[in-house]
Amino acid sequence: MSFDVLQDKIKAKKNPTVAGLDARVEYVPPFILKKHMDRHGETLEAAAQAVLEFDKGLIDALADVVPAVKPQSAYFEMLGWRGMRVLEEIISYAQEKGLFVIADVKRGDIGTTAAAYSAAWLGATQVGGTACSVFDADCVTLNGYMGSDAIKPFLKDCAQWNKCAFVLAKTSNPSSVELQDIVAGDRLVYTVMGDLIQRWGQGTEGKYRYQALGAVVGATHPSVLKELRYRLDKTFFLVPGYGAQGGTAADVRYAFDELGRGAIVNASRSIMCAWQKTGKDGADYQESARSAAEQMRDEIKQYVTIL
Repeated sequence: MSFDVLQDKIKAKKNPTVAGLDARVEYVPPFILKKHMDRHGETLEAAAQAVLEFDKGLIDALADVVPAVKPQSAYFEMLGWRGMRVLEEIISYAQEKGLFVIADVKRGDIGTTAAAYSAAWLGATQVGGTACSVFDADCVTLNGYMGSDAIKPFLKDCAQWNKCAFVLAKTSNPSSVELQDIVAGDRLVYTVMGDLIQRWGQGTEGKYRYQALGAVVGATHPSVLKELRYRLDKTFFLVPGYGAQGGTAADVRYAFDELGRGAIVNASRSIMCAWQKTGKDGADYQESARSAAEQMRDEIKQYVTIL
């Protein structure tokens, strides 16, 4: 399954981290944005082209450091069809550079709608006798709180196309406690969801024993990471909340198994916006992003050894 591909890339670079790619115009260095506004005016086209140049530059700078990138679709959607065109190009460009792409889409609908989402992001759209891939990400994020009906169509495409998905279990935002920490029988809701994720994924284990459905577990909850790692021994973790949201290397170590496998840690702003702290107006955005990614890798290495 596709988590085997991700784990192989993590092992090759000795780096269990993923760099987020958020298409926020304010993250783009001014000289890049100005260049495209001079050409297209203060328009969505200018913003989309600036984001495309910025994200490609980040991919170039990070391709030999990180094993994966995670574009957040919401920010591309803010730019309309132009943004979605750019997102499709960025996914393809990252894969050409050998990176694993996690499309952060957090879909959570049911039935034929879920099947359509899955076809768009993981599978293919049938046009006559031809199956046409669309975004063709390696992995997506999903919201499973509507139950298995929201997950089964994606799981089917994961099996058919050698893809995978992360399902929200315990998220890093402070208000997650309002729902995810409610007592449900003898468990908390996030534990119920974690158990469901592992149950839904039964029969999809790969060579590293991890199933095609992973779980999103925030870095800001280290005790939960430790609890769920022990409980969900066949579930790969995506760990958001590192860096700007307060998660540390000491916190995320609990996400990994005894071989330093089974998890990938995300950072977005701390890498994308590293140039904002250097005083060079973004001229060094690639060097700054690379340095931040290397620092994150080295911090985690102090606690996690990948075998």
